[in-house]
Amino acid sequence: MTQKSSFFIAGRHAVISALKNPKRRVLKIFLTEDSKKNIHKQNPNKNLLKDIKVFFKTKKELDKYCRSDDILHQGYVAEIEHLENIELKEFIKNKTNLTFVCLDEVTDPRNIGSLIRSAASFDIDGLIVKERHFPSESKVLYKSASGCVENLNIFQVSNINTTLKYLRDKNFWVYGFAANSDKDFTQIKWTGNNILLFGSEGYGLKKHTEKYTDFSVKININKNVESLNISNSAAIVFHYINQQK
Repeated sequence: MTQKSSFFIAGRHAVISALKNPKRRVLKIFLTEDSKKNIHKQNPNKNLLKDIKVFFKTKKELDKYCRSDDILHQGYVAEIEHLENIELKEFIKNKTNLTFVCLDEVTDPRNIGSLIRSAASFDIDGLIVKERHFPSESKVLYKSASGCVENLNIFQVSNINTTLKYLRDKNFWVYGFAANSDKDFTQIKWTGNNILLFGSEGYGLKKHTEKYTDFSVKININKNVESLNISNSAAIVFHYINQQK
């Protein structure tokens, strides 16, 4: 079996969720004595540390794993391998009423992590990202996602526009979210297969990518406010669509 590359994650929810995911290979885990007790206390019927190499460290020793990321490890650090890539073309076969979120050059790992958390919470079927722009080994992303990376299908593709074109040919509607749109997203009947397309934090959707959208929509907000943070915008949209379905 070919060994995948490994990387480190930190934070209670991120590490415990990785341990609970049967598809995730956890190579090593670094814990304080208190965090080990919490794992057993919170999961009394599951030996999550079985067959895992466990190393006990002080809080100060664990700090070095997160010093450059400006996050709190909470006494939990793990070395893990990447999950198997999910093929989008295979995933959509024989499925209906799918809702995907697609990111067009969104790069901030905190925003992406928060968006992943919201998408998993409101039953979005998957996230489509450009492989080159997705910080797949970011401790910040995993911490912001609060364990939800383990609970969401993430499709890393080489080209967003090619992927959108393919999905449109497979009966998906593409909705691009833009502040200058005339149509409120709540006026849409969210049935069938849909893609929710969000642009970068600074520039929104690229002109070239807009050509692959079927509709432009927006979230109605106070006219004195220029825009919402992308993760907040996404959470509003995900919750609304989940309620409609």
